[in-house]
Amino acid sequence: MKNLGIFYFSSTGNSLYIAQKVSGELGGKILFIPTYNGDGSEFDNLLIVTPIYSFGMPIPVLDLLQHFEKGRELIVIQNYGGMKGGADKLFCEYAEKEGLKVKSIFTLKMPENFTLVMSPPNFYKNAILKSADRRITAILNDIAVGKFRIPKKKRTKEHTYLKNKNNWYLIGKRFSVTENCTKCGKCISLCCAHNISFVDGEITFGENCMACLGCFHRCSAKAVIYKNKDNKKRYINPFVDEKLIGKDL
Repeated sequence: MKNLGIFYFSSTGNSLYIAQKVSGELGGKILFIPTYNGDGSEFDNLLIVTPIYSFGMPIPVLDLLQHFEKGRELIVIQNYGGMKGGADKLFCEYAEKEGLKVKSIFTLKMPENFTLVMSPPNFYKNAILKSADRRITAILNDIAVGKFRIPKKKRTKEHTYLKNKNNWYLIGKRFSVTENCTKCGKCISLCCAHNISFVDGEITFGENCMACLGCFHRCSAKAVIYKNKDNKKRYINPFVDEKLIGKDL
């Protein structure tokens, strides 16, 4: 696609993996949404890759819609670990409110990373990744030939999304670190919500958490825990370089 901007939000690599697949097939520049300050006007075509959070979208993606120049068309790829819950339709509605038009929206299942209480077994995650590759290929083929889709009218779960979004800060308040914490500051630097800081030499979690779980999954020492339960299972997409998550490419 001519002069394509690929905007992605990713905390554990799923959306970055998809964005890289898009760029490899269609070309384009990959941009991390939380650090992007423009309005999309430098690109002829705009494509957003985003996870589905609580049947809606992450806060940085919602903010991006508010900053894009009005009248632009978007192609959107959403990925989810649990259920869509009408998130594709809700995305279209939110974009329309901001004066944007969703030209096409695609969805695909990726491994679940909301694993604070329980984690799917590895064989299940591997199976999801294999099926995701096939789905990504199909999506890219559709985009290449102009086969676009818009979700039919259906109920969304906007009420649930808004309720959960308003309570995401509680997740941050329930995080803590174990004695394994090396105070390397990695969690602070990768937190897009600026919710983690050093206070009196200790890692401290505030009330701005947006439930991306990047700190939980990407702590090198697995020192970040939830509700004082030391769940050792973490998830990072195995096909991405973890150091590239949150970068422009």
